[in-house]
Order: sequence, then structure tokens, then C-alpha cells
Amino acid sequence: MEIIKYKNGMDVDALLNRGTTDRRDVEQTVADIIENVRTNGDAALREYALKFDGCVIDNLVVTDGEIENAYNNTDKDFIAVLEQAAENIRQFHSMQKRDGFTLKKENGIVLGQKITPIEKVGLYVPGGTASYPSSVLMNAIPAVIAGVNEIVMVTPPDKNGNIRSDILAAAKVAGVNKIIKSGGAQSIAALAYGTESVPKVDKIVGPGNIFVATAKRQVFGKVNIDMIAGPSEILVVAEPTANPKFVAADLLSQAEHDKLAAAILITTDESFAKAVSAEVDRQVKLLPRYEIALYSVENYGKAFIVNDMDEAIALANEVAPEHLELAVENPFELLEKVKNAGSVFLGKNVPEALGDYFAGPNHTLPTGKTARFSSALSVDDYIKKTQFIYYPEEELEKAKNKIALFAEREGLSGHARSVTTRFEEE
Repeated sequence: MEIIKYKNGMDVDALLNRGTTDRRDVEQTVADIIENVRTNGDAALREYALKFDGCVIDNLVVTDGEIENAYNNTDKDFIAVLEQAAENIRQFHSMQKRDGFTLKKENGIVLGQKITPIEKVGLYVPGGTASYPSSVLMNAIPAVIAGVNEIVMVTPPDKNGNIRSDILAAAKVAGVNKIIKSGGAQSIAALAYGTESVPKVDKIVGPGNIFVATAKRQVFGKVNIDMIAGPSEILVVAEPTANPKFVAADLLSQAEHDKLAAAILITTDESFAKAVSAEVDRQVKLLPRYEIALYSVENYGKAFIVNDMDEAIALANEVAPEHLELAVENPFELLEKVKNAGSVFLGKNVPEALGDYFAGPNHTLPTGKTARFSSALSVDDYIKKTQFIYYPEEELEKAKNKIALFAEREGLSGHARSVTTRFEEE
């Protein structure tokens, strides 16, 4: 890890080297895939399954029998963990459920807001270098709580045309309605436009690679999306009394995700930073995903030395990380000063992995500094808020001249007339 003595005014973005890459080739490739799926439906999905996944798919829809077999053949200890994690996620996200409201005034005016679940949601679950049943739980359970009528999950098949049993078991536990054997940009296109086998949905959620993220960006407007997820990030603010071994392990927990993942340490003590860096060098060799993690820490691993904890939190707010660990004695004192972070982990014994899998808060989080203006996935992502207005005739008459004045000031006489004409003599 590179150790940097932080000074006010430093270009932190440049130091973190988190710039975007040229995506023009990806954009065109994805556009072509989307058009092919929009035009040719299931046939295009089968074509891409053969091309990208190396398998022949006859039935794109996972059958109930396949799901039951996967669930029954999955290790019972893991099923128990899935069930407990799901219950924790339900408990946390149930607190987010909101009701509409009605404001009734004495003069008979009624104003309000009603909450309606989104009808159909598409859930993307990554495949490839890793399998993420945790993503199934985190994305599907809030949708179920919100009352979404149909949850359609898409995920890449293996070379035998099957979906991993852990993924199918998690889908059953979470309450997914339909599972499609398709991944990549082509599955996003299928969810946006619909095919013979894939229902057209209203919103698409879930993380994926650059092709998936680009496809979500391109279909936005045709459907809604949750966010454009970038490479994972972790930032640990640590006091010198923290254990370097633990801090290094937490940094590597994100570095192993992706070569472009960022692992950042902020501390007040250079000797502590060097100790953490040495631990990172030692522990990275122990990981099965060694090459990925090593590339990440060598290129995007940074340790910043600051003067005090106020400066540490100010720098953390500037970075606006996806995951923020406060490995300090009194984390709740610092929490009040945190403005920009996807999820915050409080104390020296609260690793980010606790949030990824088990605690209950969502692990689908804003990346790439978007925590400055966006939030973790929640029940709110699966609802619509519709306003309503009722005015008795006499109250509209009292307000008509004020409304007309406002409309005329905007040059919209038709708006004004739509009110005043109701009170003109025949």
C-alpha cells in the first residue's frame, strides 16, 4: 500500500486514481446486444448463452423442480445461515416500510400521498468469478416487504446450462417468483423490453460488471434502475490502538472483489500505517483470489496519515466511500460527523463482512463518490409515491384569482382559464 502524508488541498481523486476508463467500445457493444434482444427475444438470449457462457439453453426459465432440488441438496448448515440472514434482513428492512398520509383541512380540502409498490422488478445476480447468494437476499427481500407483485431474477448459467444451487436456494428463501438462465447485458435488455420467456419489468436492480452497468444505463428511461454500481470500496479510519492484523484483513475483504476495488486506510500514526501495510502484504498471499487482491492493493491501496480524527473524518467525507469502518474506541462520537458513506461499521470488531452477509442492513451501496447524494438499497426503491388533491368548489373559487395570476405570470393562459372558466356566467 502506498503511504501518503495528507495535506489540505491535496487532489484526493487523483491520488486514489479512480478515474473512468474509455467506454466507447463497450457502449456500442451493449447497444448492439440490446437491439438484438429487443428484436429477436429468446433466440438472442440463447445465442448469447452459447457465445458467452458456452452452453446450449433449451428452457430459459428455471423450473420449480430445479429450485426444489437445489434447495434440498444444499448443505443444511448453509440453508440455516441463509434463513437467519434473511430474517435479519427482513427485520431491518421492515422498519423502512412507510404508509401514505392524508391531510384533511377544516374547509374540506383533502391532500395526501399514497404508497404503491412497483408492479414488476428485475433482479440481476452476478456470476462469473464469484457467486453471490447474499445479493439475492439483499435485493429481493426489500422488494417482498414493499409488496412487489413479481420479482424476476436473471443470472448467468454455467457451462452445463445450470444455475448454482446456492443461488437457487437463496432465491427460494428470499421469495423470488421467476428465475431466468441469462446474464450480461442481454439479460438487462430482456428485462427492459421483454421476450417470450422474460416478463418486461418496471425497474431493474442489482450489481454487475461494466457490460451490465452500461446496459442498465442505456435502458434507463424505458425502465427505472437502482444505481450504476462501480468497483467496490472500503475506507477504514483507525486509531493506532487498533489491531493492524484486523484492519489489513478488512481492507483485503474488499480488495479480493475486483482488480479495480479500492482499499483505503486513514490514521494519525505512520508507524501504524506501515504495520497495516506489512500485514496486507503478508495476508494477501493467503487468499485464493490472490492475484485479484494483489492487483487491487498495489494499484488502489492507499494509507493516508492525518493530524487528528477530525481531519480523518473530513477526508473520509471527501472520499464518500461505499463502506466506512470506524475502528476507534468511541465510534458513535465520530458517526455524528460522517456525512458521506454508503454504510458505516462502528468499532474495532465490526468488519464490513458482517454487513455483507448477516447483520441486516443492505449491502447494495453507492460507489464512486455517489454516497454524496445517494443511499443504500431499501424498501423505498420498490415503491411509488402518488400525491392526491381534493378541493370543494367554494375553496377553488376562493383561490381562483391567485392561481390565475400565477399561471399568467408564466405565460400559460390555458392554465389560468382551466380554473376561471368554472366560475364564469353562462
